Amino acid sequence: MSLVIAIDDPRGEDVQAVLAAHLAFAREVTPPEGVHALGVEGLLDPAVTFFSARLEGELLGVGALKQLDESQAELKSMHTVEAARRRGVGRAIVDHLLSVAAARKCRRVSLETGAMDAFAPARRLYLKAGFVPCAPFGEYCFSPSSVCMTIDLGLPPVIRRRVRARDPAR
Repeated sequence: MSLVIAIDDPRGEDVQAVLAAHLAFAREVTPPEGVHALGVEGLLDPAVTFFSARLEGELLGVGALKQLDESQAELKSMHTVEAARRRGVGRAIVDHLLSVAAARKCRRVSLETGAMDAFAPARRLYLKAGFVPCAPFGEYCFSPSSVCMTIDLGLPPVIRRRVRARDPAR
C-alpha cells in the first residue's frame, strides 16, 4: 500500500498527538517570540487546509497550506513522526502541498522555519524541494531565530533548479 496524503481534521486524536509533539519541539528549541507553529485552533482557520500523510491508516506526518492571497500560500505545520523520518514522508507532503498550491493558481509558496541547528533537516528538505531563502513575508519580521524561504511556482522547474544552484545559502 502507498502513502495517502489527504485533507484531514486537526482535531483527530492521533493528529493532536503529532501536533503536540510538533509544538513541544518548537517551544523547546525556539525562543517564545519565535514560535510560529499553529495549534489546532490556528489550523481550523478557513484560510488553512490541513493534510495528513498515512500509510495503512497509520499517521506518519502532517502539513498545512495557508492561503495568504490569490497568488501566494504559506506552508505551515510540517511534521513527520520520528519513526517515519528519512523515509520520504516529509518530501511527499511538501510535494503534495506544492501541487495543491499550483492547482489553486498560486505563483508563490513561502514558509518560515527555525534558524537553529535543530531545524537543519527541515531547511535541507525545503532546499531540495526548490525553496530558496527570502526576506520575511506576510506578518513575519527579521529574527535571528527564523529563516524564511520561498518557491516561485510560476518558474519552469528547470529555471527553479538554476536559481537554487546559484543560491549561496545552499
